[in-house]
Amino acid sequence: AVQAAVAVENAELYQGLELKVRERTRELEEALKNVRRLRGLIPICSSCKKVRDDSGYWSQVEEYISARTEADFTHGLCPDCLRHYSEQVGADGTDKS
Repeated sequence: AVQAAVAVENAELYQGLELKVRERTRELEEALKNVRRLRGLIPICSSCKKVRDDSGYWSQVEEYISARTEADFTHGLCPDCLRHYSEQVGADGTDKS
């Protein structure tokens, strides 16, 4: 009787785990459908950082990536650029150069 009860309990646990695995697999397959990746070489201008598309048109890197992925961009200044621009512009906003 004890063995039968343990067997039933194990079968229930197994079914529960199997259900969770199927559910998680479905979630992962759904997530995979939403993944968009850039592949291969991306031709980028070494000066202005614009990217050339397959039609030969040049666009800002943010525009290029946003059009081909689900990525969005925010902008800020890295510490090096912040120092550079702070040196270029005075406290009153006038250009020091």
